[in-house]
Amino acid sequence: MAFKTGSSEQAAIVMTGASVDFLEVAIVIAVGVLIWALATFLIRKVTKRIAQGITFLKKERFRWVAPALQALESQRREQRAKTIGSLLTSVTTVVISVIVVFYVLKAFGVDIAPLLASVGVVGIAIGFGSQQLIRDYLAGIFISLEDQYGIGDRIVTSEVEGVVKAVGLRITKVEGDDGTIWYLRNGEIMRVGNRSQGNYVPAETPSGTEEGQ
Repeated sequence: MAFKTGSSEQAAIVMTGASVDFLEVAIVIAVGVLIWALATFLIRKVTKRIAQGITFLKKERFRWVAPALQALESQRREQRAKTIGSLLTSVTTVVISVIVVFYVLKAFGVDIAPLLASVGVVGIAIGFGSQQLIRDYLAGIFISLEDQYGIGDRIVTSEVEGVVKAVGLRITKVEGDDGTIWYLRNGEIMRVGNRSQGNYVPAETPSGTEEGQ
């Protein structure tokens, strides 16, 4: 009878431990999902405010500005907000997912130290293999945050001169003067001139009279 009681107690201890582990896993996942949902909601609110932000065009003394120019400014803000929102959402999702996975593994008694070392090695290998891709994305982030150029701007690069049609994290889409659509990798744009910013003045061509003289 004592033997049976001991076995029952051991089984109860094992079941209790298992239930605590599963409860911890459930709590970790629930908290992770809650934090992700809250972060995503805040990101959407912020990007929406950016897209609808008040610009100089909304001031009273600029009411006469052409509707086409106002639409272009709005389109640029929306593009920038979309880029920033996509970046923040992706980073938030990856970070929260990694943290939740590690906590779940820890709850199941898995030693995560060797796993962290392996992840570090794999991360270094992936980093070396995708340096160009990472450079493109980083360049795209700074192009958007610094507003170097946007949709509708006329830019000049070492490759092409034309009007910007789209600005993404990896590539910039430009329409050349002959109608050709160019796809420029952001990380390869070393120097760019924006003729829609500042006070660009086209170079004057000499007249026929001046040439004759």
